[in-house]
Amino acid sequence: MNKILFTAMAFASVLAANAQQGKPLTAADYARAESFLSYNTAPLVDNADVRPNWLPGDSFWYRTLTAKGSQFVLVDAAKKIRTAAFDHEKLAAALSTATGQKYDAAMLPFQSISFSADGKAVIFQTDAKQWKYDVKTNQLSADTSYVRPAIAGGAGRRQFRGGAGNEVLSPDSKRAAYIKDNNLWVRDVKTGIRTQLTTDGVKDFGYATDNAGWETSDRATLEWSPDSRKIATYKQDQRNVSDMYLVTTNVGKPTLKAWKYPFPGDKEIPTIQRVIINVDTPKVIVLQIPADPHRATLSDNISSSGTFDDVNWNGNATKLAFVSTSRDHKNEKFRIADAATGAVREVFEETVPTQYESGWGSINWKYLDKSNEIIWFSERDNWGHLYLYDAATGKVKNQITKGNFVVTRMINVDEKARMIYFIADGLEAENPYFSQLCKIGFDGNHFAVLTPEAGNHNVTLSPSKNYFVDSYSKPDVAPVTVFRDMNGKLIADLEKADISRLVAAGWKPVTPFSVKAHDGTTDIYGLIFTPTNIDPAKKYPVIDYIYPGPQGGSVGSWSFAPSRGDNQALAELGFVVIVLEGTSNPLRSKSFHDMSYGNMAENTLPDQITGIRQLSQKYAYMDTTKVGIWGHSGGGFATAAAMFRYPDFFKVGISESGNHDNRNYEDDWGERYDGLAANSNYDAQANENYAKNLKGKLMLAHGLMDNNVPPQNTLLVIDALEKANKDYDLVVFPNSPHGYGNFSPYMMRRRWDYFVKNLLGVDPPKEYQLKMKADPRNAGM
Repeated sequence: MNKILFTAMAFASVLAANAQQGKPLTAADYARAESFLSYNTAPLVDNADVRPNWLPGDSFWYRTLTAKGSQFVLVDAAKKIRTAAFDHEKLAAALSTATGQKYDAAMLPFQSISFSADGKAVIFQTDAKQWKYDVKTNQLSADTSYVRPAIAGGAGRRQFRGGAGNEVLSPDSKRAAYIKDNNLWVRDVKTGIRTQLTTDGVKDFGYATDNAGWETSDRATLEWSPDSRKIATYKQDQRNVSDMYLVTTNVGKPTLKAWKYPFPGDKEIPTIQRVIINVDTPKVIVLQIPADPHRATLSDNISSSGTFDDVNWNGNATKLAFVSTSRDHKNEKFRIADAATGAVREVFEETVPTQYESGWGSINWKYLDKSNEIIWFSERDNWGHLYLYDAATGKVKNQITKGNFVVTRMINVDEKARMIYFIADGLEAENPYFSQLCKIGFDGNHFAVLTPEAGNHNVTLSPSKNYFVDSYSKPDVAPVTVFRDMNGKLIADLEKADISRLVAAGWKPVTPFSVKAHDGTTDIYGLIFTPTNIDPAKKYPVIDYIYPGPQGGSVGSWSFAPSRGDNQALAELGFVVIVLEGTSNPLRSKSFHDMSYGNMAENTLPDQITGIRQLSQKYAYMDTTKVGIWGHSGGGFATAAAMFRYPDFFKVGISESGNHDNRNYEDDWGERYDGLAANSNYDAQANENYAKNLKGKLMLAHGLMDNNVPPQNTLLVIDALEKANKDYDLVVFPNSPHGYGNFSPYMMRRRWDYFVKNLLGVDPPKEYQLKMKADPRNAGM
């Protein structure tokens, strides 16, 4: 070839490569992206977050954040009025006089704050001391004697979780139960006298323990009886359960962390022998049934509801109703025990072909001793609904709720009025994930929606259950907060969020969308993030953020948020970011949730691909030849699967802390959604078996002290990649757990760099440091 021609062609190739590479991003570009992270956007939202602090008589106070600082508001339910909780100017003046320092009314230096029971005095803590401020007389005085009053019923089933350290307080607040040396003890709160209730607890076979698997606690798992004289709990047997091991990274010998952590298919898993313990004269009554698997109807943790799951005492503590869950979550047995003898009566059972769950966020069954009935949750008609059972016969009396919607959380049962109050998803045509508060009679009549406004509703009930605070919003519409009675009647408008400062800073709302799932017929929903300065004539690489479930989803809350992780920040760097809620996730029909039962490796990926392709038909600026994907935990599992199973579609992936082989992950999760190992092909779902298919750029990340998803999951993938002679990138956090804690900003920056370099095709600024900061309005709080 002609030497001059060859030189000219080579020079042209260099120019073309440089043109394709594009202009490097600068620290200023990253700083602009960082301005869209929550610690920069949240301080620009005013009057958005209302958290009621209840006082006697259903009155409450709350703090709202404004552009200037904070204000405290008092709502009187009886008088149906909303007022300032105190004169902020006068309190600031009084505090300035008392301390000799100048204080601003909107930036008072409260370390903590509470109100007297009548709402007439403000008690607050500063760095120096505790103060009492009389709202009526505007008198400020130092105070050391005040004790904040307890509001009975204020936290539902969790109200008795108090007590020192890991103690569990009794309903009458006179006793506190705790674990010591694998046995259960109680402390007399008044006298301090301690009494040992059990004596035969030993290591790995102790009372009320919840110390196996990935979610563990030193707090006793139990349920006090209403009269504070009995305790329902269990003796957990994990003596033959296999151990998990992790070691620290440090100078010198590492520290070994070992605990019980069974895998799917293990012969031995933790079991619980249910017991009732008399407290006055210590006595252990063993329920007359075989030990149950360490399982619950709600999730994979026996205390995920905040206390001992799936147990209900009757009013006089003579009976204990409970549900036993099979190892694979396919069978539920409703039982009632005699608290005096331990005799157990089988009432009814439900068996499903896939997996049973009792709700999302709360357990949706309740034993009604006075009427000898049971409210039970079931998806037997393909939707999550409530049924009324006869507790004597175990027969269904009637179906309570009906329709193409899901009862997600039963939040109150009024036995006297025979009314149920519950959260439902699927009643709004705009988006089936929007939640609303509803009520219905035990007989299925008198159904009503109590939160009529469009959007996703977050509800907080008053202690008396006579009122509720409701904050409603959409992903692209800021929240409004109101106060209503239990008939849905509006009592007071509380706050309307003001996002004017946020918009002025250049923020724009996310765009919700709907596309068809991989089956071509099912509607699925998501959010799209684009650069605020988008040029519709350009093509932008696509990043797919994924969390496939099946117990959750990519979007998370469908309420308003000024930032959702770093999705918008990534978009500002030159990408279109997609968050799509695929099939096989909850809060829809049972058939929707079960679409990939037994094959979690599907990971909603066919939905992600078809969804991105459909969106690109509407938004021409999406470049589907450059698609990246990332996720954490289950999202890490899905990301690697995407890169290995669809290597021609996904070009760049970042897989963080993925459970790549569910044979190497906690037993209950896999056995619930895939089935028992003997009945499911776990090997066919393992990512390492497909690593040889990698074509694009893949970064793996893991914390080496991850007690949720053991790091061996990622090491298996690394081993397979190296055997297949495949290149990959790796970030490890030597002493970090499942989340990376203080190293999270580092991982985020590495994530940005990886997509910028390998998907956008330009160089990132070197070692940009994210500058996380707190909302200045929260100073001192």
